[in-house]
Amino acid sequence: MTKIKKILAGTLAVMMASSVMTACGNDDSTSSGGSAGGSNSSDASKKTYNIYCWNDEFKQRFEKYYWEQRDTALWDGVEVNWVINTNTDNVYQTKLDEALSTQATDEMKIDMFLCEADYALKYVDSDASVDVKTIGLTDEDMADMYQYTKDVMTDSNGAIKGVSWQATPGLFLYNAVYAREVLGTDDPAEVQEYVKDWDTFTETAAKMKEAGIVMVSGFDDTYRCFSNNVSAPWVTDGKITVDPQLKAWVDQTKEYTDNGYNNKTSLWDDAWVAGQKIDGKTFGYFFSTWGIPFTLLPNTLETSVDNGGKEEVGNGGYGEWRACEGPQSYFWGGTWIMGCATSDNVEITKDIMLKMTCDKETMKNITATEQDYTNNKTAIKELIEGGYENPFLGGQDHLSLLTEAAEKVDLSNKLSKYDQACNEKFQGAMKDYFLGNTTYEEALDTFLKNVQEIHGDLTM
Repeated sequence: MTKIKKILAGTLAVMMASSVMTACGNDDSTSSGGSAGGSNSSDASKKTYNIYCWNDEFKQRFEKYYWEQRDTALWDGVEVNWVINTNTDNVYQTKLDEALSTQATDEMKIDMFLCEADYALKYVDSDASVDVKTIGLTDEDMADMYQYTKDVMTDSNGAIKGVSWQATPGLFLYNAVYAREVLGTDDPAEVQEYVKDWDTFTETAAKMKEAGIVMVSGFDDTYRCFSNNVSAPWVTDGKITVDPQLKAWVDQTKEYTDNGYNNKTSLWDDAWVAGQKIDGKTFGYFFSTWGIPFTLLPNTLETSVDNGGKEEVGNGGYGEWRACEGPQSYFWGGTWIMGCATSDNVEITKDIMLKMTCDKETMKNITATEQDYTNNKTAIKELIEGGYENPFLGGQDHLSLLTEAAEKVDLSNKLSKYDQACNEKFQGAMKDYFLGNTTYEEALDTFLKNVQEIHGDLTM
């Protein structure tokens, strides 16, 4: 097997694996759960460690990087149970809330649950979550974490309610073939000059159009660049406000749609994915750290099936993508792990948090192996100084760019517990406006109505 095929095979194995650890219990995806009020401990509740999440990303990290170094004495006789519900249409939050508010059986009491920044405050400012210092973490343990990852988890009393193994600053990922063809260079520093601010970015979009290439794939691609740079939260005192940055996204996306600078795709749809092939006629995508291993890389690869029915993976442009800072710093996503107040297994929670979010060597290993950007400044610094190269990005050290971006993330007065619904419904409602089917005001009315179906107490 050639070197590139070994790299591809190894990377795909990591991304596509969904192994079941017989040593640590079953993998039933149920949705009943514990009570935020807590109850007396029982042998049954101690013998099952329930983790609520919305996909298997953390499960993969847990099995590969935590399980072998777990405290085996703590896990003696304890099985882990993964309760996985999709994040789409608020399903995960709904199922989690049901589990937090009811007591089904001792075996289903929640021990740990995961959350994203878009709805973090809902659980941070809740009695269902536990101060990580109560669990046993110290300021020294968390000293190397990026401040914004702690700010997301800080409640109104200053308690940190969760920790993350990753930071998620974003970059502009671009097709090096089209960069050479249209701009005459694929060097990240030189390409950055063509995308350094939004006016220049739009000028470059016009150049790309002349060459038959769209600058970005669709309506949603630049959204996080704007939504993460707002001056105020979506919701304050029950009232929704459309920040000027969000209106700027609307205006830009309307311009790009009308001028043919995008392909009118929506995030995650087939046409959006197709543009990530090396011949997909799309210049670039805005992705945070998880976007490379979980999205861009697998979507870039070409697959075929031989006569025997065996799937084979081809190069498909592996090594022909690059990263640069782009016109505006931003972050996108991130996953935090939180201890639940119902848990009878707090020492296990502490063991997981320490080894999965505070251990430098584990953080280095995850970044080097998975291309994930871990939440440990010293680990990242040592990788950069050790000559880190990303083969998918043609050997580029994109960690240095991510480090600069991570330091710029500021979430002061930007988050509300309604952010997931507002972000999703705003993007969805604006599509008819971009396509010329409604006015902006009509799209706003649709947005409000759709948000109120989830959060009926909000007004515009």
